[in-house]
Amino acid sequence: MKKFFLLLTILFLGIITNAQELRTDISVHDPVMIKQDSTYYIFCTGRGIAEWSSTDMLHWKAEKPVFETAPQWAVDSISGFKNHVWAPDISYYNGLYYLYYAVSAFGKNTSAIGLATSPTLHTGAADYHWTDHGMIIQSIPGKTNWNAIDPNLITDKDGKPYLAFGSFWEGLKIVKLTKDRMHIDGSINNLPTIASRLKNKAANLPAVDGNPPDAGGNAIEAPFIYKKGKYFYLFASIDYCCKGPKSTYKMIIGRSKKLTGPYLDEKGTPMNEGGGTILLAGDKDWYGVGHNAVCNFNGVDYIIFHGYDAKDHGISKLRIEKLNWEDQWPVVVLNHPDNK
Repeated sequence: MKKFFLLLTILFLGIITNAQELRTDISVHDPVMIKQDSTYYIFCTGRGIAEWSSTDMLHWKAEKPVFETAPQWAVDSISGFKNHVWAPDISYYNGLYYLYYAVSAFGKNTSAIGLATSPTLHTGAADYHWTDHGMIIQSIPGKTNWNAIDPNLITDKDGKPYLAFGSFWEGLKIVKLTKDRMHIDGSINNLPTIASRLKNKAANLPAVDGNPPDAGGNAIEAPFIYKKGKYFYLFASIDYCCKGPKSTYKMIIGRSKKLTGPYLDEKGTPMNEGGGTILLAGDKDWYGVGHNAVCNFNGVDYIIFHGYDAKDHGISKLRIEKLNWEDQWPVVVLNHPDNK
């Protein structure tokens, strides 16, 4: 009888453990998602780059971080860096998964974007291993009026790779990469601005909550470019994240037939001159929403982002919604019965 109750106890504890391992209500910041075989993977801001896996986009298991220890180049480049890595971007090319990521001093453009690659995302596979390739691009206060953070890889119609990035300062930038996607192709001087809240470079908005004076109030970040039909669509986030119930994050959108822009909103206003159509904003259930990615699985477009949950003290939560298209503009389908 004692053995029987012992077995029941072990079984019960196993069920509880499994329930804890698979969660449906996960806290994330700046999520991106990709699928390998039958498994979905999310990478997001966190210690060493946080990672989650799922087989249904609903129940998620926490994986080990990409970097157990901080990349040495980042420690050497960013004063005080302690392996808290920001805003990764995941893609697949030529037999490798490319994971761009950002390291930064919060509130400053003391920032850099790095790259790591792995032949697989399956953490239990024999060939699972991230190789860090170091720094791709760096921003330095007083030398660059842009911020090397929030990377997003995108290729043009000819397959040439580019990296969109940026937050605050002059706004969102884009730079061409070499064919292997591991280096900048050309100069970083005079990089084009693809989106900004400033109507012209001479203008400025008041700084908010102690932002550096040179950053001003140009609260725009998190570029994500998605090709659909004849257009490239530039998603971006505006206003303020990371403030719990005081978060005012929202997403904007514009489109262009050229990867490098100009991107125009629905009214025809260029995004690099203050334009941008609101795609999704906070409501009674979510204080703010933003920093999105877009994925296509089995012919369905999904938008992945985080929101600050009004029912849970403004904690940042993962959201995955379907993305429809009306008159060649994206529409977020909220509370759709088929949404994961």
